[in-house]
Amino acid sequence: MAPLTPPSAERSSLGLDRSSGQPVTTSGGRHVTTSDGQPAISPGPAAARAASADAHDVIVISELPRGVADAELAGRERDTLVLTAEERRWARRRVTTTAGRTLALALPTGSVLAPGAVLHVGADWFVVVECAQEPCFAVTPASREEALRVAFEVGNRHFNLALDGERLLVPDDPGMDILLTRMGVRYERVRAVFAPIGRAQRHDG
Repeated sequence: MAPLTPPSAERSSLGLDRSSGQPVTTSGGRHVTTSDGQPAISPGPAAARAASADAHDVIVISELPRGVADAELAGRERDTLVLTAEERRWARRRVTTTAGRTLALALPTGSVLAPGAVLHVGADWFVVVECAQEPCFAVTPASREEALRVAFEVGNRHFNLALDGERLLVPDDPGMDILLTRMGVRYERVRAVFAPIGRAQRHDG
C-alpha cells in the first residue's frame, strides 16, 4: 500500500483541497472524510475569489487627505466612521464605516482623529469621522468657581473633560462617580458626544 502523503499548502488540516471544489483524495486515490464520515469538499474557486476580492476591498489609510475642498466632495456619496473619544485615538486598527466599507487605519503613532476629518476620498464617495454618543457624567456647575474646581479635580486625576454648553462632561467611570459625589456637585448620567479638551493621559493603578 502506498504511504499517505501529507496535505499540500492548498489543503487544510482536514485535507480539504482549497482550489478544486471536489472531494479530496490522497495520493493513493482514497477520499478524505470528515469526522462524521462525509466526503471532505473544498470551498472551490468561487469562494477563493470572493475571499481575494474582500482582501482587495480593504482601503489602507496611512495619512489623511489634505486640503479637501467642499467642491471636490460635491456629488459624492457621504459615508461616516462613527467613533468614541477613545476610539478616535486608536490610529492603527481595522474599522467598518456606516455604509459597510472596510478601512485599515495605519496612521502615525499618536494620531488623533478629529470630528469632521475627511479620512478618504474615493471616485464617487468619501468618508468622514463622526463622534459616537457615549456614556458620560454631565456636571451642571452652580458657579464659575465650581466649574473651575471640577475641571481642576478631574484633570488632576488624568481624566478627560469636555464642554457641552453650560455643562461639563466627564467619562462615566466609577472614579469620577466617587469624585463628583464627594465634591457635592450636581451631575447626572447621560449619553452624549464626548469631545475632550486636550489629551489627558490616564495613570491607572
